[in-house]
This record gives sequence, C-alpha cells and structure tokens, in this order.
Amino acid sequence: MSAPSLYDNHGRKINYLRLAVTDRCNLRCFYCMPENICYSAKENLLTFSEMYRIVRVMSEMGIEKLRITGGEPFLRKGIMEFMHRVNALEGIRQIHITTNGTLISDKIPKLVKLGIQSVNFSLDSLDRERFFEITKRDEFEKVKDALYQFIESDITTKVNMVVMSGRNEQDIIPMALLTKDRPISVRYIEEMPFNGEGNRYMKTDYFNFEKIIETLKTAFPDLRKIPDPPASTSLNYAIPGHAGTVGVIPAFSRTFCGTCNRIRVTAEGTLKTCLYDNGVLNIRDALRNNISDNELKNSFLTTFNQRAKDGFEAEQQREGLPVTESMSTIGG
Repeated sequence: MSAPSLYDNHGRKINYLRLAVTDRCNLRCFYCMPENICYSAKENLLTFSEMYRIVRVMSEMGIEKLRITGGEPFLRKGIMEFMHRVNALEGIRQIHITTNGTLISDKIPKLVKLGIQSVNFSLDSLDRERFFEITKRDEFEKVKDALYQFIESDITTKVNMVVMSGRNEQDIIPMALLTKDRPISVRYIEEMPFNGEGNRYMKTDYFNFEKIIETLKTAFPDLRKIPDPPASTSLNYAIPGHAGTVGVIPAFSRTFCGTCNRIRVTAEGTLKTCLYDNGVLNIRDALRNNISDNELKNSFLTTFNQRAKDGFEAEQQREGLPVTESMSTIGG
C-alpha cells in the first residue's frame, strides 16, 4: 500500500516533522537562548502520549521523516522509550536527531541499534575557549568525544555550525578540515534572530551564505558545487581530496523556501508551518479538549492550506509582532 501524500497550498509536499521534545538545554549559547531563560512549566509541555498521538496522526497523513530536537532532547527522561514507540509506526520511515552532544555518549550504541538515520551535531567552534565563550559551559572535551563516537558509528553524522560575525568565523576553515578524512557533512548556518531578544545580535555585517562560501574558497579554491538533495536546506559543496562534504544553510537569507517540506511542533504543542511564523495552531489545547483524530486531521489540512509561501511572508503575517522567541522554544 502506497503512503499518502500531503501538500500545502503552494504545491509543496510536506513529509518532514521536526518535533521539539523539550525547551530545556544544558548549554547557554547566546544566539539560541535569552540570558535569563524562563522555561515552560511542566504542565504546559506536551506529554509523550500527546507527542506520540501527533506523530501517529501525521504519519497517517503523509509525514515520513521525523526529527527529534529540543532544547537538548536527551535532557528529557524517557526519550529513548519514546523513540522506540514512534519508530514502530508504519508511516515513519526515518528518524533523525539533533543534539549538542553533552549527554549522548552512552546512548550511541542504542541509537545505532534503533536505526537512527542521522544526527545533526551542534558545534560552533573547535577551540575550547571559544566554545566556552559561546556556550557558557566547559563541556568541549565531552562534546568532542561524542562527535568522534558518532563519526565511527553507522549513523550519518552532520556537524552544524552557526556562523557569527566577530565570534567564530575563524572556525570556518578548521571545521571544513574535519571532512578531510571523515565521510561527514559540515554545514554552516547563517545566524538568525531567534535568541529570545529579537534582533539584538543581528548586524549589517552578519555572515551570510555568500561570505561563508567566499571564506571557504580562500582555503579551498577548487571548492565545487554538487547537486543538492530534494528539499535540501543547504547549498552543498565538495572539496577535492576530502572524504566528506560541506554545506551552507541560508537560514536568514531564506533562499530554500520554495522546496520546503518541513513543519515544526514546539515543546508546548504549537504547530509552525514556517520557522518565521508566530505559530499557527495550538495542538496541545486541541488534544486536551478531546479532539478526535479526524477533527485533528482536518485542522492540520486547513492549516497546511494557509501556509506562507516563504519565510518573508510568514514574518510579515506576524501582525507587527517582532521575532522575540528563542530557538530553544521553537525547536532547533
């Protein structure tokens, strides 16, 4: 039996759900969290049963790929059991995770056995002092060890580095060198305003994707563009002689919206059909008001048929509300 297909009002196929299982994180990266973070009350967070129902219903509609994210997802007790449950759903073909690597070393063999397809490993510097300046935590050695464990496992490993002007641009080239002898992907992400304080850190000289590519070419003049996978958020490149690849994600420039296949559910159960929208459906309250599966599916269909065409339109539709939420509350 063929899987159902789900499309938005712009003809884009939707088959990928990014599910935040917590808004909590044990690092304090300034570009992701406000300095005085106020976490959601426990009763406002989705329970694992509620999250399972959301994934199950969406899988029946055409969602095939699931990413578990946060905050730091492995801070939430019971996360491994939850992944086992959703992995058994017939419609879910791929499960991926995003992590900062601080709590995961002992779980890697279990993740391999579970069949996790890939990990997005958040790491913004290979220098211990800069790592501490960005994260406010002395966890570099633990994170580095976890990264190398992933690289040696059967799980596809992607390293995600947020490039911040005046903060870590000197790490662009060292990060690319990680791909020399390792079949991994290093992706450079444009800094975004989702730090809980609006555009405080966004500057006119921010490192956009073009500057990142120019910087890479200073060390790798033969950098070669390679085909991007369907619905890819990154512009992908090969470095001659390297086992891995590099990519650039224009998250602030928003050049990839035309092929976007992703939706998000926050830890509080808010559906976001675009990273830049203000939340388009309160799923948590609907579940707690005993909505039926069919009613829930109809709510999803109505919402998907009102999706913004790109991140700029989604931002305009916020009705004057500035981007002040943090990435930890949205889901990385």
